[in-house]
Amino acid sequence: MKKSLSTSLSNEVIETEFGRGVIKDNALKAVVTSRLFRQQVEKAKKGKGSFSRKMKHKGQEPYSKAA
Repeated sequence: MKKSLSTSLSNEVIETEFGRGVIKDNALKAVVTSRLFRQQVEKAKKGKGSFSRKMKHKGQEPYSKAA
């Protein structure tokens, strides 16, 4: 009494949208250069570049620059 569920799952193909349209030549190059593999800049939590101003002071210039 095996279930036929496992055979139906193996036939199903999962497709990922790469934003490339129809891939004709090099599928791996199309995948790597797609938006799926873009670089993201992460904000440092500690150390250099991690300072974060409080919301009430964000976007305000010092008095000497504004005058």
